[in-house]
Amino acid sequence: MKIVVENHIPYIAHLLEPYAQVLYLETSDITASALKDADVLITRTRTRCDEALLSGSRVRMIGTATIGTDHIDLDYCRRAGIKVVNAPGCNAPAVAQWVLSTVGYWLQKEGIAQPRGLVMGVVGVGHVGSIVARWAKQMGFEVLLCDPPRAQKEGAAAFSTIEEVKAKSHIITFHTPLYREGELSTFHICDEQFLAEAPNLRLLMNAARGPICDNDALAHWHGDVAIDCWEHEPEINLSLLEKAFVATPHIAGYSADGKRRGTAMVVEALNAEFGWHASPLAAEAPYGGVETATLQGVMSSYNPLTPDTTALKSNP
Repeated sequence: MKIVVENHIPYIAHLLEPYAQVLYLETSDITASALKDADVLITRTRTRCDEALLSGSRVRMIGTATIGTDHIDLDYCRRAGIKVVNAPGCNAPAVAQWVLSTVGYWLQKEGIAQPRGLVMGVVGVGHVGSIVARWAKQMGFEVLLCDPPRAQKEGAAAFSTIEEVKAKSHIITFHTPLYREGELSTFHICDEQFLAEAPNLRLLMNAARGPICDNDALAHWHGDVAIDCWEHEPEINLSLLEKAFVATPHIAGYSADGKRRGTAMVVEALNAEFGWHASPLAAEAPYGGVETATLQGVMSSYNPLTPDTTALKSNP
């Protein structure tokens, strides 16, 4: 068996060699030719896994050490019989850290001493959104949870509608998957109309998927924005970049712990698929991260303004 691994995936070196031939390649070298005799591909978001890459190969499994699968043509993989595994929740605490640190520095900029009286809308209450909501409540925010799929399954009592979130929130943060079609489509859920119908909204954050927010609409909006996930990456909206309070290059989940979790989840999936016993490094904390957080503690652990925002604004 042959496995091709993107060589920037951390904590995976030497784990799989007892079970297969392993070839570590730069992202740019992961080509159709390189995969022709490979059985498994292990990658991250920088490799576009589609028919052009995979057709003619013998790849039967793709493991992506990331939460998202936007870089993988899932329809093609289903047709071709290629199993896809990802790492849901692997970087959730790190993304929550980015969100709440951004909020803390925004409060500082606005001269707001404490968050009581401010309403935060959390749209998408999965791995990341659940942590954001828990920490925000501990910090003193009133938190509105918006998650239509969960509301359908669990009952609406604990959840707010998107209309309620728009009407009441001073801060909104998005943590949904990207669905481009259907009743639960999240494509451009935040557009010009959404912003016009949010009279109290002062800070909007997107660390989920770029196309959830219409970046042109955000660029012309009067409020503050914090963006980690952009439409049309890597060709990001320069007007939005210029106006953004926080602007980072899709790095909110790039903590060492998040990377270790992602690698561990992919290796565990390989173990389950092939009956191996590879031993990935264990994550230091259970999924969900620390149970408690303070605003000061999160701010001291990470500052999204320097160097990350400064660097992206100076060199898009």
